[in-house]
Amino acid sequence: MKKTNPGRFFEDYSVGQVLTHAVPRTVSGGERALYHALFPARHALYSSDEFARDCGLVASPLDDIAGFHVVFGKTVPDVSLNALANLGYAEGRFLRPIYVGDTIRTTSEVIGLKQNSSAKSGVVWVHSKGMNQRGAVVIDYKRWVMVRKNNLDAAAPVTVIPALKPTIAAQDLAIPEGLNFSNYDFALAGEPHRWGDYTIGEKIDHVDGVTIEEAEHMIATRLWQNTAKVHFDVTARPDGKRLMYGGHVISLARSLSFNGLANAQMVAGINAGAHANPCYAGDTVRAWSEVLDKAETGAPGVGALRLRLVAVKGDASAFPLKDADGKYLPEVLLDLDYWVLMPL
Repeated sequence: MKKTNPGRFFEDYSVGQVLTHAVPRTVSGGERALYHALFPARHALYSSDEFARDCGLVASPLDDIAGFHVVFGKTVPDVSLNALANLGYAEGRFLRPIYVGDTIRTTSEVIGLKQNSSAKSGVVWVHSKGMNQRGAVVIDYKRWVMVRKNNLDAAAPVTVIPALKPTIAAQDLAIPEGLNFSNYDFALAGEPHRWGDYTIGEKIDHVDGVTIEEAEHMIATRLWQNTAKVHFDVTARPDGKRLMYGGHVISLARSLSFNGLANAQMVAGINAGAHANPCYAGDTVRAWSEVLDKAETGAPGVGALRLRLVAVKGDASAFPLKDADGKYLPEVLLDLDYWVLMPL
């Protein structure tokens, strides 16, 4: 009897299907330290228990994007093991901090399907939820992925494209219990710029660049148990290259954004995201941000900033994002629209 699992192909999905993902993960302090070493992440709230306590939290949480990786990684064997590309994100909400000792598990529901015109692959939309050991949802998001077909003669499913909100309303953002920036220490955080110093339409070049190495990507992908074949197996793509995990680019860009947004402490939501082009080892990544919106929150001293974070290969200011036909230029790697929490 065959006991191995080849993973799901496009024809194996149906709208309404619920996937319970295997292998819960208990988060350790080592995971936080390794995350900081890989990118490197420098936001003070995630680096110091004492700084986090001064901001009203019980301790320093796991970086929000690291938590996203934990939740996302659980979905890969069931959703994107046979993926050709992870295409985008929407309606991502960070509902509760993840702390050392929390155990995270994930479930997903298939909410949309569309076979591609080539009939060799199709797009699968899923709604995934990460929950802690108490059953409370910590991260809730939707994404869509292109998955190849195994049986090319399988009939195309009825096309269902889910209606996704273009943005999360500021009033729907979850503010962590106890969060209070009234006594925020800007010197320890690394920059003096507060919520009121940013204006809608402002663009920030984060200046620094990082060249991606094969080894660091492989460590990150293994850490979060992301077993998608295109990240591990050089024979899985015609070009013989391992594709960098898109979340690796998100984390790298978020870390680069510290220079200019050091006080953008917590990620509260992902409105939309696109992995515009593939990224490979040897690419040098730079990033810039644009302020899209601002809102106050009900938490003391806490403001919300909506940002567009763009990661590119080469000079971050040398070209526009898209060509005349609206297609991303090949230098653009990531276009992410997200909310952060920072001191007023």
